[in-house]
Amino acid sequence: MSWTDERVDLLRKLWLEGLSASQIAAELSHGITRNAVIGKVHRLGLSGRVKAPATAQPRQRVRPQPMRAQPQRPSAPLSRGNVALAYKPIEAPAPRPVEEVVIPMSEMVTIMDLREGMCRWPVGDPTTSEFRFCGSKSPAVGPYCVHHARIAYQPAQDRRRERDREKRLQRLA
Repeated sequence: MSWTDERVDLLRKLWLEGLSASQIAAELSHGITRNAVIGKVHRLGLSGRVKAPATAQPRQRVRPQPMRAQPQRPSAPLSRGNVALAYKPIEAPAPRPVEEVVIPMSEMVTIMDLREGMCRWPVGDPTTSEFRFCGSKSPAVGPYCVHHARIAYQPAQDRRRERDREKRLQRLA
């Protein structure tokens, strides 16, 4: 591809007529791309262009028709993820309830009494004088006792399942 004098003259004429770079490239053909046209226009310093004449009336916008909502079958179980296309959707088991542990007052400690190997689970309102920490014996691997570690460190799958269950219940309400 080379820019001959004839091609450059045709480029100038088409550019000043207001054709786009893509249209000029199609007109010139023979290996001349839109980017080649843009580069040559830049190198030639062509800036003045004829604006396309404005139409007398503005175009009417076509507004899409709203789709009708398909009524959901209330008896159909909600299925998501890799079971969405399963013949019989698999219902996830209900999450296990979190049991409340009663901590004896003798084990609960203040921040001043908290030591290494004691559970750091906060109990009560921090703005009151009755605020304490669990104080039970905690394993060496974490800051909480076995019970509070089960509450604090839930597997991601369990959290996700609980969140999805809450969303479903909100939708149904």
